[in-house]
Amino acid sequence: MAQSEIDELFDVKNAFYIGLYQQCINEAQKVKVSSQQKKNECAVFMYRAYISQRKFGVVLDEIKSSASEELKAVRLLADYLSNPSKKDAVLKTVEEKMSGNVDIENLTLPIMAASIYYHEANYEAALRTLHNMESLEASALTIQILLTINRLDLAKKELKSMMEADEDSTLTQLAQAWFNMSVGGEKLQDAYYIFQEMADKNQSSSLLLNGQASCYMAQGKWDEAESVLQEAMDKDSNCPETLINMIMLSQHNGKGPEVTSRYLSQLKDSHRAHRFVQELTIKENDFDRLALQYAPA
Repeated sequence: MAQSEIDELFDVKNAFYIGLYQQCINEAQKVKVSSQQKKNECAVFMYRAYISQRKFGVVLDEIKSSASEELKAVRLLADYLSNPSKKDAVLKTVEEKMSGNVDIENLTLPIMAASIYYHEANYEAALRTLHNMESLEASALTIQILLTINRLDLAKKELKSMMEADEDSTLTQLAQAWFNMSVGGEKLQDAYYIFQEMADKNQSSSLLLNGQASCYMAQGKWDEAESVLQEAMDKDSNCPETLINMIMLSQHNGKGPEVTSRYLSQLKDSHRAHRFVQELTIKENDFDRLALQYAPA
């Protein structure tokens, strides 16, 4: 896809990518666009920002059956995340849409489909969906999935392609930071600087602060991590990544069990479908089952 000289939606997309979701929504509502296609694209990012704020109702109420195919794809993700009982129906719809003749102009559908598969931990289907897509966002999501399954070799190749396409783009820089964090060692400092530079250029967000905190924790700098996570809590006290990092931090720092329990209760209460919560629940059930086997008769 040829990059135009100036992207009218740069501020909208950039805010979304670095996790400034309210700013993305505000920008989307005031930006002047030159075509219906750009108007559609703008709406896609605005509604994705609402999804990231967990305001699923807004998306489900406002995207009607007469909406564009791109917006209907966004609605699928909102439907999937908002109601666990609808998951099977949404997955069936996604499979039908992806197995039919996919409009190559509709870049949103494969991204939404891959995001849904990623939430399902069906990484193979997610990667297959993104294969041959020529967009930086598809590459960034591909790298995220490859790092999740510990394929640093393949992630490195995908990152090289991104850097050749547009080394300075926000998505390429973020992908570089994720990759550096996975490599670890002295690369952690490089990742930290990327997050810091983005915060300096824009403003800090929960996403950027959690990136920095993760770099600190991996380097054993627990006090610095605590101060960054405190800032993240002030920005959004219900962000799942912040709560997970707070659980790790409070356990490492030897805080009372009630502190960890508090964060854990909040996480389970507000983010029941989060992969961390689901995996933890499985492990807790396994432990309870094993404990019963060794209980006195």
